[in-house]
Amino acid sequence: MTGQEVLYFEDLYLGMAARSPGRTVTEADIVAFAGLSGDFNPLHTDAEVASASAFGRRVGHGLLGTAIASGLFTRTPLSQALQGSLVAMLGIEWRFERPILIGDTIHVEAEVVELRETSRPDRGLVVIERRVIDQSGTRVQSGKTPMLVTRRTPVEPSKGQS
Repeated sequence: MTGQEVLYFEDLYLGMAARSPGRTVTEADIVAFAGLSGDFNPLHTDAEVASASAFGRRVGHGLLGTAIASGLFTRTPLSQALQGSLVAMLGIEWRFERPILIGDTIHVEAEVVELRETSRPDRGLVVIERRVIDQSGTRVQSGKTPMLVTRRTPVEPSKGQS
């Protein structure tokens, strides 16, 4: 995929995949996210309290990891090629599997896991699984995002289809 190519629904296939560059999570990220979100849970913001937790130190907010993963996905060739055909992201199903720690470098691996027709002849539904992987190769978060994508050529409606 080149930087200028646009992918439409009919260009996608199951197993199509992309990987983002990495990004290191910093203390500044956690502090900024706490201020933005209003989530000052001591597990994220208080080293003394967090040292007595199951993690033994401060951890990043789960939603901070999700937000960073969203940005990392936009840096993949797959996401960039979909920008010209993307209608809307319809939701998010997400799991927090392991903590993201200050100093962890994470990247996103994305894969098309479902393609589905819709009632509209000019678009289709694509589900992309996103896996957030840390520097040791451990999956720390994962989820699926269903998105509406336009077709290059609308399909003819079947008889009886509205």
